[in-house]
Amino acid sequence: MNIVALTDRPDLAPAVAAWLHAEFARPNGPSIPDLIEELLTPIAPEETFVLFDNEVPVGTASLALSDLKSRPDLTPWLAGVVVRPAFRGRGYSAPLVRHVEAAAATMTDTLWLYTWTAAPLYARLGWEFVGTERDPSRDIEVALMKRVLR
Repeated sequence: MNIVALTDRPDLAPAVAAWLHAEFARPNGPSIPDLIEELLTPIAPEETFVLFDNEVPVGTASLALSDLKSRPDLTPWLAGVVVRPAFRGRGYSAPLVRHVEAAAATMTDTLWLYTWTAAPLYARLGWEFVGTERDPSRDIEVALMKRVLR
């Protein structure tokens, strides 16, 4: 397995944008071309990473400055963790999460995430449930979690 920064492989931006759109699309959300532009113009220290297995891109995860509109006070975030459906169940999410944690550890003590489906996975990886929040973009309750990095 190998993880690369998307800024080092901008040719992957259309594929990563399509994965993110398929997994997280919402009404009035960004289109695939908008996502490509966002991916190719990150605001430092934001970065998107792509996991490869045998030269095949299998998943992605990002370090983001903000992610949940109801919690602008929290930063930075683990965001956009996606393993392509054909590759799920093989443990690929853990190295993606660990890679973003390592990137965040250079700038902060605490990393945040929210999820509406994967709280047990993140708990197994050492993330702590903090409470529930409302995701206004989807109008659903989500689990807010944090990871103390140092």
